[in-house]
Amino acid sequence: MAQLEFSVLDIIAEPFAAAPQLTARLRVTESTGAVIHAMALRCQVRIQPQRRGYTPAEEEGLLDLFGARLRWPSTLKPFLWMQCSTLVQGFTGETEADLPLPCTYDFDVAAAKYLHALRERSIPVEFLFSGTVFTQGLAGFGVEQVPWDREASFQLPVATWTGLMEQHFPHSGWIRVDKDVLAALAHYKSALGLTSWEAAIEGLLAGAGDPAQ
Repeated sequence: MAQLEFSVLDIIAEPFAAAPQLTARLRVTESTGAVIHAMALRCQVRIQPQRRGYTPAEEEGLLDLFGARLRWPSTLKPFLWMQCSTLVQGFTGETEADLPLPCTYDFDVAAAKYLHALRERSIPVEFLFSGTVFTQGLAGFGVEQVPWDREASFQLPVATWTGLMEQHFPHSGWIRVDKDVLAALAHYKSALGLTSWEAAIEGLLAGAGDPAQ
């Protein structure tokens, strides 16, 4: 049976992708000398927020996700970022492969909200691997499963994430609202002759005042 180990060498932002995408460069090692014909690799990517500290500015952005800092011992838990997959070509001993990590900037997604709140340092990321291994031997082809305990960790620089988002959505973000709310906002914008959605929202915020007071 093939003995597989995985490590993450780097994570980069794809500069020419049509939609935001990171790519993880993986190293796959097989220690028994088995001939790997191919591998259909699946991966669950999780963020481990409890493995780093946070500045006061970051704490404010995390309030919706984890509550006040006093609650963090019970709320700061690992959570799913994405599930992805790739096909690893045949090899013996060791090979490298790219794992595409498609990203979203939708603030209704917990991971996007979390990443948007970070300002510095790095993001503790855990990769949990599974999938199917196709081996080649004297008796023909064999099929095995990647053991469920195969995993790897990586510290993703916050600057890599922010650079990716600035590349696709320069100085902007995305939120989703109900159709009726959008229609009301459009009416407000048109009635006042405002030229942008930002101006309409800024006008409403100015009229609401500071909620902390």
